[in-house]
Amino acid sequence: MTTQEDSYVRLLFRFHSNIFDKEMVETMWAIIVDEDNGLYKLDNIPYYAPLVASDDIVFAEYDEQEEMLIYRRTEVCSGNSTIQVVLMDKTQDPDSIRVIFDRLGCISERVNEEYFSMQIPMTVNYRPVKQKLDEMESKEIIGYAESCLSDDHKY
Repeated sequence: MTTQEDSYVRLLFRFHSNIFDKEMVETMWAIIVDEDNGLYKLDNIPYYAPLVASDDIVFAEYDEQEEMLIYRRTEVCSGNSTIQVVLMDKTQDPDSIRVIFDRLGCISERVNEEYFSMQIPMTVNYRPVKQKLDEMESKEIIGYAESCLSDDHKY
């Protein structure tokens, strides 16, 4: 009998972060799509890894040295986007900022008191989200990076 746990794996991402100016590692949960061909669907919002978004189908290979699956490339983009948000105004509550974007249809995962990563689903109009991000950045409440912006959200 196959359990839900059997359909999930952890993938390792290695990348250079321009923000931190160093090599970084992040692991993410993925759903097995086609294990024989190394295809997996990302099942959480990337915190730091660039150029990937939740629901992307990626190719990963088992690495003997790492003893786990390593991300190699994105095979199919989901159409979702990932935005990284840093709280600049430390008097603000990060959860209240997250609620603002939640009301615009965006899901987020808080990393710590000063940082969260946000998913813009492919079905959400990015224009009002971008306007709110720009407004809050101009008021020095947040800083943000579009770490993975889908073609549907570019304008």
